Amino acid sequence: MDKKVTVIGAGNVGATAAQRLCEKELCDVVLVDIVEGVPQGKALDLTEAAPIEKHDAHLTGSNGYEATEGSDIVIITAGIPRKPGMSRDDLIATNAGIVKNVTEQVAKLSPNTVLIIVSNPLDAMCHVAYEASGFSKNRVIGMAGVLDSARFRAFIAMELNVSVENTHAFVLGGHGDTMVPLPRYSTVAGIPITELMPADRIDALVERTANGGAEIVSLLKTGSAYYAPASAAVEMAESILKDKKKVLPCATYLQGEYGLNDLFIGVPVKLGADGVEDVIEIKLSQSEQELLNKSAQAVEELKGILQKLNY
Repeated sequence: MDKKVTVIGAGNVGATAAQRLCEKELCDVVLVDIVEGVPQGKALDLTEAAPIEKHDAHLTGSNGYEATEGSDIVIITAGIPRKPGMSRDDLIATNAGIVKNVTEQVAKLSPNTVLIIVSNPLDAMCHVAYEASGFSKNRVIGMAGVLDSARFRAFIAMELNVSVENTHAFVLGGHGDTMVPLPRYSTVAGIPITELMPADRIDALVERTANGGAEIVSLLKTGSAYYAPASAAVEMAESILKDKKKVLPCATYLQGEYGLNDLFIGVPVKLGADGVEDVIEIKLSQSEQELLNKSAQAVEELKGILQKLNY
């Protein structure tokens, strides 16, 4: 294949992302992990599934970074996962060090790559990768809004007993408890959900969306979500690899848009071959803007923690 994507971290999210990339025949995949044998074993397992799944993507597993050279996209999933009772913020000190080291390694070998950050706490890890890579802002993107919007869409479809293909939703803000689902911009076959269900049900779905990751953590007990996060990262990668210019909610570096500055936060962007090609500014009500500002403040607090940790 003429495209190459590196996935850093061969845990559940990384391995599932590698599987999705291959089965969609988007690219060759390099799977990197520090645990000896794990990326090699998972790459071999996926390779042996290829004749059945009917794809010719080439997979490489590695404990080093040499094989990542010349990657078109690097998806960073490395870091410790959330455990029950642990917030995304609790992860910051450990995962900041991991993301910084990984970013420095891949940036040296793939200076023109686009980084898709999945590691939590997501918005803070985008800042770490942005600083460590020295890349332009359009080439460091956080996977958050695509996942959160997919959760909202799934809950809407379940509530109304309609196809998920007919549901569309936008979730803005930080990837955490302060995220901002927008019911006004959420539709079923173009019909706003505000016309299809009462306000109390919408509020319940909004709350469930904001707690979507924690709900899965509480059910699994020994890990966190990985199927949907992997799918979200791959949807972003596909739009970049194919230059599809999809409009997707992603964490991007804002410099004045939505009245926010020097901050990674989730907003609608156009994703193409150059990464973030445009930030789409939608008109927010006063209450929606206040919620977005509140979410931005939570991200600012994480940035403050990073600064104290010298990241």
